[in-house]
Amino acid sequence: MKTLKIYLLAMALVSAGGCKDFLDVEPITSVTETNYYKTPADAYKALVGCYDGLQTVWAEGMSFPVASEVMSDNCFGGGGASDSYNYQMIDEFDKLRSPSDQNNFGPNWVAYYKAIYRCNVLISKMEQIEWGADPTLRNTYESEARFLRAYLYFDLVRLFGNIPLLTAPSADNLPQAAPEEVYKVIAEDLKFASENLPATAYSAQAVANHGRVTKFAAEALLGRVFLYYTGYYGKSDLAGVVSKAEVLAYLENVISAGGYSLVSNFANLWPSSLTAYEGEDNKETVFAIKYTYTSDYNGNTDGNHWMVMFGMREQFVYPYGNGWGFGTVNPKLYNAYAATDTRRAASIIAVVPENVGFTSQAKQREYSGFYVEKYAPLVDEAGNSVAVSKGAVNFMIGQFQDYVSIRYSDVLLMAAELGSPNAQTYFDEVRRRAYQDAFTPLPVTQDNIMKERRLEFAFEGIRYWDLLRRGVNAAAQEIAENTTLLSGGQNGQKVILASKIVETAGLQQIPYTQITLSNGVLKQNAGW
Repeated sequence: MKTLKIYLLAMALVSAGGCKDFLDVEPITSVTETNYYKTPADAYKALVGCYDGLQTVWAEGMSFPVASEVMSDNCFGGGGASDSYNYQMIDEFDKLRSPSDQNNFGPNWVAYYKAIYRCNVLISKMEQIEWGADPTLRNTYESEARFLRAYLYFDLVRLFGNIPLLTAPSADNLPQAAPEEVYKVIAEDLKFASENLPATAYSAQAVANHGRVTKFAAEALLGRVFLYYTGYYGKSDLAGVVSKAEVLAYLENVISAGGYSLVSNFANLWPSSLTAYEGEDNKETVFAIKYTYTSDYNGNTDGNHWMVMFGMREQFVYPYGNGWGFGTVNPKLYNAYAATDTRRAASIIAVVPENVGFTSQAKQREYSGFYVEKYAPLVDEAGNSVAVSKGAVNFMIGQFQDYVSIRYSDVLLMAAELGSPNAQTYFDEVRRRAYQDAFTPLPVTQDNIMKERRLEFAFEGIRYWDLLRRGVNAAAQEIAENTTLLSGGQNGQKVILASKIVETAGLQQIPYTQITLSNGVLKQNAGW
């Protein structure tokens, strides 16, 4: 790919931006491959660069968490009344909704492959580093780099299905690999990390290391990858690398040895609970992408740039900050929660039921009366952005809430789904927290688990992939929509055709710039 030639050769020297705790290191400058990668300290700085690569993949373009919700039945495209229709294009799987938007994920494609390149460079230099007497350090750093590479590829292969696969530093113009080849690398990387990272339980993890990959994060991600791959592609194991029994054993190990547990009150998982917030890296966080508020326009890209997309359109109402109004919530999701389910109020800003006082409907496209709360920007009682009050440049790039990618409740539900002998116990544990004193048990069935997953993980970038792994046709029927929404203050029809989702196999458009730069080596996905 010419994009690789243009953007990745420059990454031979790995640079590391700042992040919280472990990622607070100075950038690497004035080094070459001939005088670098000699010591464990060199490897550490390069590893920080790998984490930094993951941290920045959603700084521009369309973020994976927001896109995942828009593609699902949880959210509509939304946005401003006069904005481009690019979010409607991905929401409806229809390129004709915004024909000029041919590179929605263009910046993300480049950023993902930059990050993968960083991981590949570090992995390729393991042999030349003088590790000294401690062989475990090499295994730890290699495991972390391989986990990050697997995480990056898992996002890409789900979004696009057909992607180039690079497992060594390269600027070759490669054709797309078969998805099974990509999943084989993902599985091998995660298995290596699961078997070579130390089994340090949550309570024993140094606070300064929060945000780093653990053995338990690798085991949990293996579960997620297994369920998606076997469901979407109709396979019985994970690319011939990991069996169902092995994946379940990994998940059971997270449960029995990881030291994680559920936060007692679901609402306290999220900053909008204010003083009751359990904080980042709480006992339910298995893996999170770390952010801080020091992003600027001078090369420091360490903030949560995508969260502002979920904010209410151009209006703040304490404690909710303003944003761009993308991903307006489908009322069907709000109605799917029982009134006794504590997750509803913690997940969704319900304008009318909660008397929120939102009055900017005329500025909003696809207004539904509901916004995302879990990842809403926040303001203080005086209306000041919390991020700016902490020192952020502005509310747009200065949001600092971590993206909690894997929670312990997900591990419990995945283990239940895979047939754990303790399936009912795990299922009840998640639901009991949600309903508190109103809890009544339900049998642990596949349908009940999937319904529960929707309610538990709304707006966490999970629902769409849960739908797809039950089959594209089934997912298309769930996502299909024909309703009336307010756009610019006027009623309009919102139509999502199941046939479009089937036509595209639920995949997104490969950026056309990449196809052009590859001289046609890359092929566009069906329907795009």
